[in-house]
Amino acid sequence: MSILERQARVFFQLSRASKGSRTWRRCCQSASPNPSKQKPKPYYVTTPIFYVNAAPHVGHLYTFVLADILKRWALLRGDRSAVMLTGTDEHGMKVQRAAQKAKTDTKLFCDQTMLQFDRLARKANISYDRFIRTTDPDHKEAVQHFWRELSHRGYIYESKHEGWYSVSDETFFPPSAVHLIRDPATGRKIMVSKETGREVEWTSETNYHFKLSAFRYRLLRLYDDNPAFVVPATRMNHVIQEVKKGLEDLSISRPAERLTWGIRVPNDDSQTIYVWLDALVNYLTQAGYPFADRTGSGTEWPPDVQVIGKDITKFHCIYWPAFLMALNLPLPKQILTHAHWTMNHAKMSKSTGNVVNPFFAIDRFEVDTVRFYMAYDGGIADDTDYDNAYIIERYKKLLQGGIGNLASRIMRGKRWSVHECVRYGAGQDLEAEPLGKDHRTRLAKLQAQVQHQFMTLNPREALHHIMDVLALTNKFITHNAVWRIVNDPNEKAQRDVKIIIYYAAESLRICGILLQPFMPSKMERLLDMLGVDETSRNYGHARLGRDLSYGIPKADLGAGADTSLFPPLTSEL
Repeated sequence: MSILERQARVFFQLSRASKGSRTWRRCCQSASPNPSKQKPKPYYVTTPIFYVNAAPHVGHLYTFVLADILKRWALLRGDRSAVMLTGTDEHGMKVQRAAQKAKTDTKLFCDQTMLQFDRLARKANISYDRFIRTTDPDHKEAVQHFWRELSHRGYIYESKHEGWYSVSDETFFPPSAVHLIRDPATGRKIMVSKETGREVEWTSETNYHFKLSAFRYRLLRLYDDNPAFVVPATRMNHVIQEVKKGLEDLSISRPAERLTWGIRVPNDDSQTIYVWLDALVNYLTQAGYPFADRTGSGTEWPPDVQVIGKDITKFHCIYWPAFLMALNLPLPKQILTHAHWTMNHAKMSKSTGNVVNPFFAIDRFEVDTVRFYMAYDGGIADDTDYDNAYIIERYKKLLQGGIGNLASRIMRGKRWSVHECVRYGAGQDLEAEPLGKDHRTRLAKLQAQVQHQFMTLNPREALHHIMDVLALTNKFITHNAVWRIVNDPNEKAQRDVKIIIYYAAESLRICGILLQPFMPSKMERLLDMLGVDETSRNYGHARLGRDLSYGIPKADLGAGADTSLFPPLTSEL
């Protein structure tokens, strides 16, 4: 091919990429919230794509569960559809070396390991819409288009790069961010990152760079205009301080002679695209980038929330918005950065084997119990220590002794009809009734309290609000001695019984609806036990007196502890 032919080919590819991106960008921008003109943009939530260098651990499960809860909450709201993206990051030096260590073909290694992540998502009842892989053909095309666009706009240049590189972190660190230590395991002296503690190696090479430094002030303006762009606020402040220190241009390729496993730079097979640029584009791939007609629309973009672990904040909250700004693409609305699960107060790490096998946990305690524990105890701002004893404690006190006990007390009561009590209570003017006044007030506030916590991306606090109401309901029944007054033939006593059971049943119904994103299978059974119709289980029905038709079980209540909603654990420790 002549020089002129090569130049013409490059010009054609750049023009095609630019045209495709403009079409896709217009499609995103034309999405209208007015249903009469166009369907509302789906709620789009993502997890990071997980490295396939080792099997998943319970920290990955936590990310899965958080994102799934947010998606299910959006669906419960009912005002629009929702899409969840997850998947695996299968390129980069870390994966390449892991395959070499396993003495297997790299693609085969990826195929085998990604199945474990997909299996975990299915086992945990994660309602994802696509499991993306960076080895997918459409993703490769999207990444190369993204590169061409950056190059076409003048944000990529070639230069020599030297620095300390961490294969585990897939990133360079400046000299001030590394130090020399003695490895406790081998006794040898090694350079490690001060931030992550992982080994670094000195690298000197010629590669391509992205003009990250050009986006310092645009990023600071983004953070200033959107103070909740990163959640929680402590991590938002950390990101701001990092950018204020100044940004260096980012090395975005590696010599192919050193990194063979990845997507090659368009028109330069001697370079492989940096794994983080490659990986971040996956969120665009799902939305049909760069050609909107590939999926029929491009309106999923931008993400409503991207759920990530705190250790990859820099890549998602600095690099990622800068890449998108360079192409004038809409930015994610929010990024939820959660804390880590620890063991013995040390971070879980696949490389050290300090991990909890999530498959064993689910097999032992059942999926909804583990989901509940993850959401109830998992940290957003602060790390949480994992312990089976805590799962057992939460199960006995909150699930078995809380919601399960309440359901049995109400639905298995032989001296009243829940259906009649519901119809009676809803048909009375109870505002002036002193019995249950405080409980009525608490129930009336619950829906808004839970919604507020979800709007601030804090499902843990939302769950705590719900469980507090259930605990108060059990106390309410006990305090009012419903088991005693039900035997009193006095008209007032019988009226009180109906009011007490009405409030207790409403607590179960409302909380059962709001708990669906956390424990979908168990709450389906609870609402069946209550006799709540399938069409009456959405957010709009989670209000006091909203449903008068339930109370006749749609499922066999059984008899005995083994048939209860949360039966005794077969083994404890």
